[in-house]
Amino acid sequence: MAERIVTPFTWESTAAEVVDGLDLSGKRIVVTGGASGIGIETARALAGAGAEVTIAARDLNAAAQVAADITASAEGQVAIGHLDLTDVRSARAFAAGWTGPLDVLINNAGVMASPETRLRNGWELQFATNHLGHAALTFGLHQALAAAGDARVVNLSSTGHMFSDIVWDDINFQRRPYDPWLAYGQSKTANILFSVGITRHWPADGITSNACHPGSIQTNLQRHVDTEELARLRASATNPTPMKTPGQGAATAVLLATSPQLKGIGGRYFEDCNESSEHVPPDRAGYLPHALDPASADRLWRVTQEMLATVA
Repeated sequence: MAERIVTPFTWESTAAEVVDGLDLSGKRIVVTGGASGIGIETARALAGAGAEVTIAARDLNAAAQVAADITASAEGQVAIGHLDLTDVRSARAFAAGWTGPLDVLINNAGVMASPETRLRNGWELQFATNHLGHAALTFGLHQALAAAGDARVVNLSSTGHMFSDIVWDDINFQRRPYDPWLAYGQSKTANILFSVGITRHWPADGITSNACHPGSIQTNLQRHVDTEELARLRASATNPTPMKTPGQGAATAVLLATSPQLKGIGGRYFEDCNESSEHVPPDRAGYLPHALDPASADRLWRVTQEMLATVA
């Protein structure tokens, strides 16, 4: 069994602390959802270390404001690009417009516990946004990632993956009553399995991928969840860690994107800046085996390609 990755950082560490002392000059990095929440702090830390960061966001006005704020004090450059993860064509257009190598793709954007919503093709919103949109973007950027020679893809997941494995025969809730947390759970399971799949399918291209739980942070991600529901969820957890600041919430993704300890390592799940161990009840920490299962990762890879192929 592979040795568990342990770093000098903890749940208290910030993204700025993770990159302190690193020189990311010449590195080109895309951050989806970089115009809000922990995406802002992710972009800020990376640009602060000298990277060329592109914020991919649906709201270009918000992205432009964030980019201007970061570049006022950062050494690196910050560009913006339009990306609507509910539209596969938008993801493909972003990828088609990219030129040159791409060192890191951070699939950070997402939606949580949204009301029952389906896209025009019948896809359930959370699976479509959190996984399929990012998958279309990642597949579209494959050659750019391969051109970097040692690229990384970071997929943001959640302890929410414990809510549900992927229900293969009813991903879109066409046969069962819709449950926002089960929908969120299977999308977060998909995020981890996608990292396993990338690492399994693209080793010849030098591309690795890891997934992470950023922690509990109060951001726009919770816009569909009222404060009472959030309080109930936290109360149900055993020994919950304190709420993180956005800077702390961005730390684990930034670690996966930049740490020399992660060179050539993929297909793993991290939280609080360290590789997670298997979940032991009643704690909420760790991972459930279904999220790192190689056979499920291969199945998701096939199912994802089949679903994306239905969009011309």
